[in-house]
Amino acid sequence: MDSDDRILKKVVGRALSGKGAHAAASHVFSGLDAKAAGARPGNVPHSLFQVLNHIAYWQDWVIKWLDGEKPRVPKHASGSWPGSPAPANAAEWQKSVRHFQAGLKELERRASQADLLTGTGKQSRLEMLHAIASHNSYHLGQAVVLRQMLGKWPPPSGGVTW
Repeated sequence: MDSDDRILKKVVGRALSGKGAHAAASHVFSGLDAKAAGARPGNVPHSLFQVLNHIAYWQDWVIKWLDGEKPRVPKHASGSWPGSPAPANAAEWQKSVRHFQAGLKELERRASQADLLTGTGKQSRLEMLHAIASHNSYHLGQAVVLRQMLGKWPPPSGGVTW
């Protein structure tokens, strides 16, 4: 592996994990109960549960794309906001958190092993991984603000609080 490839893989991995930029992406939803996950403080448009499922939806989409599939893009934005505003119970919430974390780990693994400059169609793997890292970062920021509004920040692992 040449130094340029190593640098690209490091940059993409850090973008996906949040390392060096914000709280660890894999920890943003940790330590919440199902009730807090379904709350919409101040009448915000989406609950933490919805934000989590939206992030996971697009992570799954990108993984399919990386596998060479041609996943369908929803006709409307609402198609990528699956599920109800609140989890039915604690088990559903925890399952969703684990699904998000597993998808994130899979994207990080693929970013570290793939030839980032090849791809499908008009986009390289690098471009697609950059897009999902940016998308995740945007919505993880929303999740942090929602947690702050609920008085549930930082997560048990700690986080940026200033």
